[in-house]
Amino acid sequence: MIIVDRALQARAEAGNPIKVGMIGAGFMGRGIANQIKNSVPGMELVAISNRSVDAAKRAYSEAGIEDSKVVSTVTELEEAIARNQYAVTEDPMLLCRAEGIDALIEVTGAVEFGAHVVMEAIAHHKHIIMMNAELDGTIGSILKVYADKAGVILTACDGDQPGVQMNLYRFVKSIGLTPLLCGNIKGLQDPYRNPTTQEAFAKRWGQKAHMVTSFADGTKISFEQAIVANATGMTVAKRGMLGYDFNGHVDEMTKMYDVEQLKELGGIVDYVVGAKPGPGVFVFGTHDDPKQRHYLNLYKLGEGPLYSFYTPYHLCHFEVPLSVARAVLFQDYVLSPLGGPLVDVITTAKIDLKAGETLDGIGYYMTYGQCENSNIVQEQNLLPIGLAEGCRLKRDIPKDQVLTYDDVELPEGRLCDKLRAEQNAYFTKSKTLAAV
Repeated sequence: MIIVDRALQARAEAGNPIKVGMIGAGFMGRGIANQIKNSVPGMELVAISNRSVDAAKRAYSEAGIEDSKVVSTVTELEEAIARNQYAVTEDPMLLCRAEGIDALIEVTGAVEFGAHVVMEAIAHHKHIIMMNAELDGTIGSILKVYADKAGVILTACDGDQPGVQMNLYRFVKSIGLTPLLCGNIKGLQDPYRNPTTQEAFAKRWGQKAHMVTSFADGTKISFEQAIVANATGMTVAKRGMLGYDFNGHVDEMTKMYDVEQLKELGGIVDYVVGAKPGPGVFVFGTHDDPKQRHYLNLYKLGEGPLYSFYTPYHLCHFEVPLSVARAVLFQDYVLSPLGGPLVDVITTAKIDLKAGETLDGIGYYMTYGQCENSNIVQEQNLLPIGLAEGCRLKRDIPKDQVLTYDDVELPEGRLCDKLRAEQNAYFTKSKTLAAV
């Protein structure tokens, strides 16, 4: 957002930078730390929490900061911030509770851990910027309810594909078109990939094999498109999305969709494999005014009825600080659920599964995720993949079959399960009241 740069410059000139804490110091976290320190005037990354303090120190060190201070209490953290010292800690709750932090960036990708962090941050009135589509796509709607009650912003971020789609969606709406499709461009989609097949790629780029696997097996894009759906009011055309293979430019895809069907569905989220400009995103919209359609044709967008808009890249961590500034300075969120979930990501067997086995996590060997409309998820009692890790199978499940709650025993005492049940009850009640 162009307005953000001048607002941040004003904060820098006033000597009053936005103070940010970050939870998670992996591959993306290190990039964010470097970006804030060296490229974002008017913002300071005052504290980093990671389960390994050495990793938090590394994030600072790679950004050019060698004198970070280890803290273990809220008081120590607040003193470090007051003295303009950079703090690191193993305890993320210190960042949630400390005065002197304007916003938190959550960069873990973990559902149960992330739920605890976000709830604690909300309780202490911190804005939260999430690079955690897995958490958002599982219990984001109820977390947003809590955030709204506390008067804080809970949002996904600029730079990642969902945020880039949402910015483009807002632009398309702002010039008078009706967006009917939000799309994501992929280079590969193979639900049977696993950390062994992806190990070499992960090593090449310094990433974790299971994270790379979640990109390749379709789970990550399912979460990304689910949260776009939940933020726009869109749905999916079918389980798993349409997911066309197409080697041309996305502009050439406008004839592949039935406009009337898109309108009946209220718009859809989708993805395409192999299209240009990868790895970007696109929005297809329509216009009801024939006079404006004439202008769009003049401006080389074609005769319609669908018009193609795209962003040819997503720059992930480079843009995350912009999301922080939007939340703190303008109370503007990049992407948040409109209400109850419209699309969920459901658990699907990657291999033949056996009774008694315990399911591994997202991006591993046993399961992959697919988008499904939330009303069907509720009707069929389907198991969200964000809650699948640690579940014990009650029966054999063949490869490619979706799992239900009846197929598993949930681990005891998880906050994410409690919040999911609360989300279901809250929005079921809201629908009931709306129908009365």
